[in-house]
Amino acid sequence: MQQLQDKHLVKPFSYINGSWHSSESSFVVTNPANGEEIVKVSDAGVAETELAIKAAKNALKSWSAKSANERANLLRNWFNLMMQHQDDLGRILTSEQGKPLAEANGEIVYGAAFIEWFAEEGKRVYGDTIPGPANDKRIVVIKQPVGVVASIRLGISRMR
Repeated sequence: MQQLQDKHLVKPFSYINGSWHSSESSFVVTNPANGEEIVKVSDAGVAETELAIKAAKNALKSWSAKSANERANLLRNWFNLMMQHQDDLGRILTSEQGKPLAEANGEIVYGAAFIEWFAEEGKRVYGDTIPGPANDKRIVVIKQPVGVVASIRLGISRMR
């Protein structure tokens, strides 16, 4: 892989509930341009997914108790870290996907912009007041975290 300023950005494990976890199986990520092995990573499966869902469910209460501003600040910090490391993150993308470095750097900035947008938008998630069926009634809608979502991508084939 091209020289990284911060080699700690490449991790071979899954980050779950504040710590790094390996899984029973793993796979090698290679550079498509030269076939060089970049890193061998954990192939997270059902056990790791269940652990992550449980951890997220347990964290929901404390996350829900945070103010919109606190949640926005956490997302803003994530955005700032991505921008701080955008050159290294671009090099990692280039190494594992084979795309031109300029395009990879643009993809990092593009992805980080979504995090920045949600950080700012999260501060403006207001409730709604809806007219009720009678003049003296109002329906009040409040928006708050309600639960955990997991997304699992199945049927991925890896080129070896």
